[in-house]
Amino acid sequence: MSRSLDKEEKTALLGLPLIGLVGFAFALAGSNGNLVAADGALHPFALSVAVAFALQWIAFVPAYRYQTEKYFDLVGSLSYITVALLTYLSAAAPGPRAQLLLAMILVWAARLGWFLFSRIHKSGKDGRFDAMKPSILRFGVAWTLQGLWITFTAAAGLAAIASPRAQTLDTFAFAGGILWACGFAIEAIADKQKRTFKSDPENAGRFIRSGLWSRSRHPNYFGEIVLWCGVALAAYPSLEGWERFTLLSPFFVALLLCKISGIPLLEERADQKWGGQTDYESYKKRTPVLIPKIW
Repeated sequence: MSRSLDKEEKTALLGLPLIGLVGFAFALAGSNGNLVAADGALHPFALSVAVAFALQWIAFVPAYRYQTEKYFDLVGSLSYITVALLTYLSAAAPGPRAQLLLAMILVWAARLGWFLFSRIHKSGKDGRFDAMKPSILRFGVAWTLQGLWITFTAAAGLAAIASPRAQTLDTFAFAGGILWACGFAIEAIADKQKRTFKSDPENAGRFIRSGLWSRSRHPNYFGEIVLWCGVALAAYPSLEGWERFTLLSPFFVALLLCKISGIPLLEERADQKWGGQTDYESYKKRTPVLIPKIW
C-alpha cells in the first residue's frame, strides 16, 4: 500500500509546476519573446535554460539513489560553466562584451564551486538536506530549484552574451566589471576568513567575528549580490524589449539570500547555538546583518 504524502511533499508537488512556469517565463524574456531563432533553432538563451534544468534532473537520479548531497553545489557550479559556454558558442556574433560577461560567470562559478565542494567533502554532509533526502519529491524539488536559481542569477549575463547588439566595451562594461570585481573579492575573502577560522581547533564551537565578519554578519552574501549587480550593469546596453526583464536577476538573488534560503536559515541556526550568550548578542547588536558597516 502506498503511503500518503506529508505536508512538505504536497507543497513540493504543487511547487514543481510553478518552478517550471517561472523558468519558462525567464526563458521567454531572455529570448526577447522568441524561443525559436530565425534559423529555426532554439534561441541560445532558451537552450541554456533548458540545459540548466536538464543537468540538475540528470544529477538528481544518482543523488537520490545513493542518498547523497555531496555533489549538489559542484553540479550547480558546473552547470553555470556549461550554460555560459553553451550560450557563448551558440550566439550569432559574440564580441568583447560577451567575452567579459563569460569570464565573469566562469571565474565566479569555478571559485565558488571548488570552495563549496571542498567544504562539504571535508565535513561529509550538508545539514540542509537531512530531512529532504529520503523524499523523492522534496529532494527532487531542491535540484529543480537549483536549475531555476541558475536561470535567475545568470539571466542578464546570458541574455547579453546571446544578443548581437552593443558588443563593444563601454562605460557600462567597465563599471560593471569593477563592481563585479569588488563583489567577487568580498565574497572570496569572507569565505577564506571563515574557512581559516573554522580550521583552527581553538575556535571549535565559537562564531566568527573577525575580518570582514566584524563588519557584516554575512559579508559573503553581500559580495554575491554586488557581483551579480556588476554582471547586470555590464549586460544592460545589449538588452532590449523583454530581455530587460532579466535585469531583475540581482533582485532575485538578494530576495532568496535575504528572505528565503540564506540569511534566515543561518540566523536561526546561530540563534539556536549561541543565542543568549553575552558576546553573541553584543555582536548581533553592533554588526549589520548584510551591508558592512564602514566605521
